[in-house]
Amino acid sequence: MDGMSAKKTVFIIGATNRPDIIDPALLRPGRLDQLIYIPLPDEDSRHQIFKACLRKSPVSKDVDLRALAKYTQGFSGADITEICQRSCKYAIRENIEKDIERERRKRDNPEAMEEDIEEEEVAEIKAAHFEESMKYARRSVSDADIRKYQAFAQTLQQSRGFGSEFRFSDTSTGGAGAGAGAASDPFASAGGADEDDLYS
Repeated sequence: MDGMSAKKTVFIIGATNRPDIIDPALLRPGRLDQLIYIPLPDEDSRHQIFKACLRKSPVSKDVDLRALAKYTQGFSGADITEICQRSCKYAIRENIEKDIERERRKRDNPEAMEEDIEEEEVAEIKAAHFEESMKYARRSVSDADIRKYQAFAQTLQQSRGFGSEFRFSDTSTGGAGAGAGAASDPFASAGGADEDDLYS
């Protein structure tokens, strides 16, 4: 990026879901000039997002992440993360309720509890927790938003074809080719202008 010292291991990345209101000055050469459109995750990507969100959580064997990935078409990574977080909260809440019930029974009948001592269960995230979480799942990106982003990406792609017909002149043509190229130079009228004029 212009105005910064060279850093080979530093990348400056900006992300937005409102590309239509970005100041064009930020997109000029030497600034944030490499634009990438990232669509919503496909099924395989959603499956990987589920796995990444739950990698440190105990998940029951009855949970089919592939089925969740297939059902959540059109969901963003943030939407999937919310589903996983809510499912985890349901599992923790269920485990707390079990502990409260266990303490109540222990207080009411301590002799019976001494004979029925169980190891403390780990709060696994079960299929029922995901089913409850999916009742409140929602897409944060509508179909209208997707169409708007796709149209913007297509417009951006079309605006970048200015030099698609450029070819170096054949050396066999000598100076004639160079003269013809100069005559058709779209920037010929800017000769002698200051560099700052290129940004006006």
